[in-house]
Amino acid sequence: MLKTALVNIDVDNIEKAILFYTEGLGLRLGRRFDAEFVELLGLPCPVYLLQNQAGTLPFPTAREGRSYSRHWSPVHLDFVVDNIELASQRVLAHGARIESDTKEEPYGKLAMFSDPFGHGFCLIEFNEQGYGALT
Repeated sequence: MLKTALVNIDVDNIEKAILFYTEGLGLRLGRRFDAEFVELLGLPCPVYLLQNQAGTLPFPTAREGRSYSRHWSPVHLDFVVDNIELASQRVLAHGARIESDTKEEPYGKLAMFSDPFGHGFCLIEFNEQGYGALT
């Protein structure tokens, strides 16, 4: 039934977001649909950056406007990397904020961050077992 997934990330500065997600995480710029809507490639599903100003409502009946300070969402992205130390240095150099030091888990190494727009994400370096270590 499902064909693919698309990831959409609201940001308040499209150019700053392009720089973070391309230089910091290694994605590449795909299409520019307009000045406030771009496609990033390099993962199994495309990532779309959507520029929306802070305070604007994400949908008509929303109780709160968009916030680009650190905020909680029960949905976040995990990026699987080959070398968590190098990947951590790279995202930090491009504006990420560290939220936990790298720690060992049964499946590998995990570090938590937030991007320059307040969205949480993790870097994971799987060991040979990966999530299979949890079963």
